[in-house]
Amino acid sequence: MAQSFTHEVLSSSTNGLGVKLTGTATGTAVTLHTAISGTTSRDEVWIWLQNNNASGATRTVTIEFGGTTAVDNQIIVPVPPKVGPVLAVPGFPLRNTLLVKAFADVANEVVAYGYVNRVTVT
Repeated sequence: MAQSFTHEVLSSSTNGLGVKLTGTATGTAVTLHTAISGTTSRDEVWIWLQNNNASGATRTVTIEFGGTTAVDNQIIVPVPPKVGPVLAVPGFPLRNTLLVKAFADVANEVVAYGYVNRVTVT
């Protein structure tokens, strides 16, 4: 089997720009990326979080990686204010059109940036 690698923006990003986290709970989580379909190829997902809120408060972001079940699928990240992007997902693999979603404890104060390394197997 041959493998090829491509560098792709998150599927919910416009031209590689950040995605604002407008939701504050599982039901309102923002979709950041939909993984490649099938079970042979995969996306290696990289996500950074930026907190630019005016109050100077740390925000807590929950990333739902492939599902919404607490413990099994949630990555919880404290994001300090105005310190630059914080790495939240360091290249974890995902496939089969599973979703990566995120929400913060306060809406509209955290932006998610990222990309995927798409590994296509032929």
